[in-house]
Amino acid sequence: MAAGIATRIYPFMPGGAADGTRLVSGAVVLSDLTDTPRFGLKGGGSAAWLAAQGIPLPPVNRIGEHRGMRVLRLGNEDILLLAEDAGETLAQIKTAWQVAAAPKGFSSWREEGWAWMRLSGPRLAEAMSALCALDLRPRKFGADDIAQTRVGHIEAVAFRSPAGFDILFDITASAYFARTVAAVATPIDQHNA
Repeated sequence: MAAGIATRIYPFMPGGAADGTRLVSGAVVLSDLTDTPRFGLKGGGSAAWLAAQGIPLPPVNRIGEHRGMRVLRLGNEDILLLAEDAGETLAQIKTAWQVAAAPKGFSSWREEGWAWMRLSGPRLAEAMSALCALDLRPRKFGADDIAQTRVGHIEAVAFRSPAGFDILFDITASAYFARTVAAVATPIDQHNA
């Protein structure tokens, strides 16, 4: 580590608040993406500033794409950029935002305050029906839809990813969420055995 650069520790990392909490893998798989780059803007001027950067904004509760990033529109002036495979693009946008004059909204600290988990596996549909009251089947919930709802008994943002479902929620609930998913997945795994 270079001098003066702090290393972030996320909940499931060694030394993190959820260290030792089991992430299930079997018929249902829970993966932690919390250390993956993302950036959220909220408040007056957010949408206009992002649009001025050439970032196409989808309608509210929909997902768009820009240079390898997913663009989640959570509200009129609440936008989240997810850069699973586009960290350099996101870094450029964050740098431009930091030096820009107002109005530009404010950082919603999504990279600090939200966990990012991915649910996948061959029995994902069964697990999601137990974790969320919404009908998330493909004919009702499309690839570009966002659900702001409860998943695993916590307030969350849920959407489809190529591998399954991505869930974003308050980072302090990380261990609780993992235990809830494990409680749902265990009987599914036992049924498959």
